[in-house]
Amino acid sequence: MTAMLITGGARSGKSLHAERLALAAPGRPVHIATAEALDAEMAERIALHQARRDDRWLSHEAPLDLVGALAATDGGGARLIDCLTLWLSNLMHHDRDWRAEVGALAAALKLQTSPVILVTNEVGMGIVPENALARRYRDAAGIMNQIIAEAAEEVVFVVSGLPMRVK
Repeated sequence: MTAMLITGGARSGKSLHAERLALAAPGRPVHIATAEALDAEMAERIALHQARRDDRWLSHEAPLDLVGALAATDGGGARLIDCLTLWLSNLMHHDRDWRAEVGALAAALKLQTSPVILVTNEVGMGIVPENALARRYRDAAGIMNQIIAEAAEEVVFVVSGLPMRVK
């Protein structure tokens, strides 16, 4: 496996499953974090994720440049990108061309020598959002997930903590 996409709903167990896979791979795993602590609630969420990881992990923060993060960390242990939907939110917030960035990430995945495990949220399974920005984000996330799923060699859907292989 060079690239695996793990998707599912909020609090479905995606990150925990991804962490277990990264730890089981040869070498020291690298956690590539996309979240930014812009408020107290997000800082608390980040702290909870960090508390699960110990000194077996290397950390790399990449709220915008995932392609650069992959280039900087290739050749060692598995890289865990958590998560793509936060990365997408960051790209949209900074008025970046998210389609170009997603395309570049998909292309970069094909060039990796060390495994990459990408976590994303499946946000399109609920109700249609009320406001235009939320609809644009939901649509962008769906498109992003399709592009990365196509590039990935494996896709896993996690529901209630149970992983199901899709591809």
